[in-house]
Amino acid sequence: MASLVWDYVFCLLPSLLLLLLSQALCWPRVHCWTRLAVRAAAWRLWVIICLILELPLDRNTTKWTKEAGSAGTDILSGSGQASDGPRLICKPTALAKYLLRHCGSLARPTLASWPRGDPHLQTLSSQLWGPHGDTLQFTRDHLLLKDGGIVALDWAVGTRLAERRRWEGRKEHQPGGKMLGCFTATPPVLLLIPQFWGGMTPHLKVLCHQAIRQGFYVVVFHPRGTAGCPLTTARLTEFGDPADLEQAVAYVHSSHPSSALFAVSEGSGSGVLLSYLGESGSSCSLTAAAAISPVLLGQQWFETAVPPIYRWGALFKRKMQLRRYAGSFRGLLDVDQALSCSSLRDFEETLSCSSAQLQQTASSPPVFSPSSGLSSGSSSLRGLSPSVAWALGERAYPPKDWDSYWERNEPLRDADEVAVPVLCICSRDDPLLPPASSLPLPLFQSNPYFLLALTDGGGHCGFTLQGRDEVQGGRSGYNEAEDDNWSHNAVLEFFRVVADFLKREERESGIYMSPPDYSQAVQWSRSSNMAPTRRRRATVVRRQRLQAPEESTLEAEEESFTWKRSYTR
Repeated sequence: MASLVWDYVFCLLPSLLLLLLSQALCWPRVHCWTRLAVRAAAWRLWVIICLILELPLDRNTTKWTKEAGSAGTDILSGSGQASDGPRLICKPTALAKYLLRHCGSLARPTLASWPRGDPHLQTLSSQLWGPHGDTLQFTRDHLLLKDGGIVALDWAVGTRLAERRRWEGRKEHQPGGKMLGCFTATPPVLLLIPQFWGGMTPHLKVLCHQAIRQGFYVVVFHPRGTAGCPLTTARLTEFGDPADLEQAVAYVHSSHPSSALFAVSEGSGSGVLLSYLGESGSSCSLTAAAAISPVLLGQQWFETAVPPIYRWGALFKRKMQLRRYAGSFRGLLDVDQALSCSSLRDFEETLSCSSAQLQQTASSPPVFSPSSGLSSGSSSLRGLSPSVAWALGERAYPPKDWDSYWERNEPLRDADEVAVPVLCICSRDDPLLPPASSLPLPLFQSNPYFLLALTDGGGHCGFTLQGRDEVQGGRSGYNEAEDDNWSHNAVLEFFRVVADFLKREERESGIYMSPPDYSQAVQWSRSSNMAPTRRRRATVVRRQRLQAPEESTLEAEEESFTWKRSYTR
């Protein structure tokens, strides 16, 4: 009998222990201790994983914040001291002050802490996996370029959720008004530029969802040879070559001439976007642009060592693209050497620089095949016709060496020519970029077109917000996940505020501008206000505002500053 009782006790013991544990966890103090213990154990486990994967835990990038700027450059915090939230580093202009008053996302200090805020977890999640539940629907346009190349433009035609919201909005639509979700008769167009190695990441897909919800036409630019886009020429897109993007922007602008055009780049995709803004200058068709975790110094980025897991991931993508056309490129490049490279710099130098390429004497033009691309046997002009080679200029020839490659591909080489507002969002703990102390802060402090939103955390294209619990199931789960990304909210709100600022200045100036020319000409008057003018017209003369004797030195500096598009390009 006694043995039977003990058998019952042993059988019920696990259930009793679970019952006691559940009751104990109801006590606030025990619950707090348990949470701290679990957090400490998880942190120690994560430290071990980082040591195995050679992931840095401390970038040691906070010591330089006291030297980050001078008085008047850190607009958000008002001084050079470090702040808990994002810091807006820029020249104190009317646009910057307007952004601070109306763009609440730039002043939101609610980025997630560990573990959701860990830079590596955010980076890997944004590049490898993301929320699911509502699939994007795209339709592809293949754009034939001047040199015979092809780039792909994926137009987001909607999502199941967007279609439902659009239908609900039509029921409440009033003639002459706006529909729900900011849908208008001429919605703005948002051009997305992926990473340099191409492909749609979960981070970019979430941005597509959120932009569609807010009423944007969304189009994704895919360079030649990436994301299933066929490669029909012997030219691969160099890191900072904006020629293909320039033709794509012209096509998008001609397709929607009455819509404002914005552009967002992701990570290394900023190389081509910033190069385009600099080379196009005042002829740029964009109203504003933004770069999330941008590569501002391209050569330094290629030469800076990154953790092996990220290096091998980027190399894998690039080598898979090269393997697809390996047979066609063997007569032009040392494909075997490129495939054996163990660093991004060696791979890029082998593909792009003539000093690392095979020297060919054959002069016969290449033969193109829709299935395998091009055949070997092109000349030093890469099989280009004389007219195309003349149009491409120096880019018809490969650069001589690594330094000459960056003389024509550095993203900020023509930063002084940029003529539209550009918001760069960076984090100090970005594991894919050089340390934040190497950021070109003087550019943002002196150039009125560049604004830098700098955060303590966020990883690479992460920027997860704090206080958002993961929603399990339900049709609203994806919407909650979209709102978790601070950079997406900040970028889309930045575009809205910039457009409102330009329209306000247009009304105040009393100058009418047709929609196609609205994003082409912008003048900043002597009071630091932007007033749109028609392209290539005489400068509008405005009455000077009298300056009070008690105005500060900073205000006097703003009065002497004039911003207008000079049409130098």
